[in-house]
Amino acid sequence: MEFGFALPQTGSIASTDAIASAAEEAERRGYATVWVLERLLRPLDQRTASGAPGRSMPEAYAVAYDPLETLAFVAARTSRIRLGTSIMVVPFHVPVLLAKRFATLDQLSGGRVVAGLGLGWSEEEFATANVPARGRGARLPEFVAAMRAAWGPDPVRFDGRYYRIPASQINPKPAQPGGPPVIIAAREPAAVERAARIGDGLHPIPADWAGFERTVSLFRAAARAASRDPDRLPIIVRTNTTIDPVPVPEPRAPLVGSHEQVVDDLRRLAALGVAEVFFDMNRFGLPVDEQFRRLERLRVALGA
Repeated sequence: MEFGFALPQTGSIASTDAIASAAEEAERRGYATVWVLERLLRPLDQRTASGAPGRSMPEAYAVAYDPLETLAFVAARTSRIRLGTSIMVVPFHVPVLLAKRFATLDQLSGGRVVAGLGLGWSEEEFATANVPARGRGARLPEFVAAMRAAWGPDPVRFDGRYYRIPASQINPKPAQPGGPPVIIAAREPAAVERAARIGDGLHPIPADWAGFERTVSLFRAAARAASRDPDRLPIIVRTNTTIDPVPVPEPRAPLVGSHEQVVDDLRRLAALGVAEVFFDMNRFGLPVDEQFRRLERLRVALGA
């Protein structure tokens, strides 16, 4: 199992210097991927946040550098580490335009992009983007198919229910043949099954062990049902947690707790076949060097 690193593009520690130095250090230390997220805004009058009424969006999201521009900046400062989005919110984008942005980044980086996609949840962001939240799951398969069409050979043409591309030349093409791998954020069963059919991997945030293990089993079963090899579809786990100085009482969520508890959790993820995991600690305001210190202890304990 590999480790990724969430770049400091959000929160009080976000800055160009912090982003550049974190990316360079992650590459030097042998991390697999650096990750960024998409956030349009942090509403002050919030109806919903984190998918639940009455919970406010983390203060760290008051600052959020744009994800693809951040990765283009990082691409120029690195040479090997992968560049991932966790995630781009599909309903806020046009397939051809997002495909071209990913393709351009893939060319600029020499083929290092991982395209993480999801459907979003913030009512305020959907209202700001002036797009409906309802029906967004039904549009996702077409969106991904239209992007892949744009990444394919010219002439490009796509005729769908929601998206259309007239016969066109669309360039540049990505450096990676067929385009960057597309990993899909999903939690509900129907979304997990859809990810297995259309994605190149699954990108979950584990909330509890029983639910996560069901998600992994469902994803792999759905991939086999779609005549796809689940071993070729990586599971990349994101967690918005840090490591506590003292043990957390049971029951606890995955990857929440002391160093020893989190090490046990990471071993459990590895046994489930998780390909990569990364912690986004930026919402806690931890300096980058402290984030690396905590992650390096984990990597040493796991022999990574």
